[in-house]
Amino acid sequence: QVQLVESGGGLVQAGGSLRLSCAASGPIYSIRTMAWYRQAPGKQRELVGAITSVGTTNYADSVKGRFTVHRDNDKNTVYLQMNTLKPEDTAVYFCNAQILVSALISNNYWGQGTQVTVSS
Repeated sequence: QVQLVESGGGLVQAGGSLRLSCAASGPIYSIRTMAWYRQAPGKQRELVGAITSVGTTNYADSVKGRFTVHRDNDKNTVYLQMNTLKPEDTAVYFCNAQILVSALISNNYWGQGTQVTVSS
């Protein structure tokens, strides 16, 4: 089965940086869009940033200029570089990917999430 595993979360002081990684494994034919979402306590899950198979990116207004999504297709991995972190960035961050498990079958997958806590 296809699995997404996130890593890199932790506690950081405001203004600091952190890089999250998400590695996909399993019967992967190809990976289309890979994205990062986050969910803070009492809030809805929101899209943080996404990157297509050809490198086109999209970011939430709240993180533009601070966060960067990058992918390594050879490693089936997507990264989220987070700079100038703010307390409001505190949330559980989830990796999401649209993956083709064959030439004709595409599914959407989620990682288990990794906690990011930013102290003031």
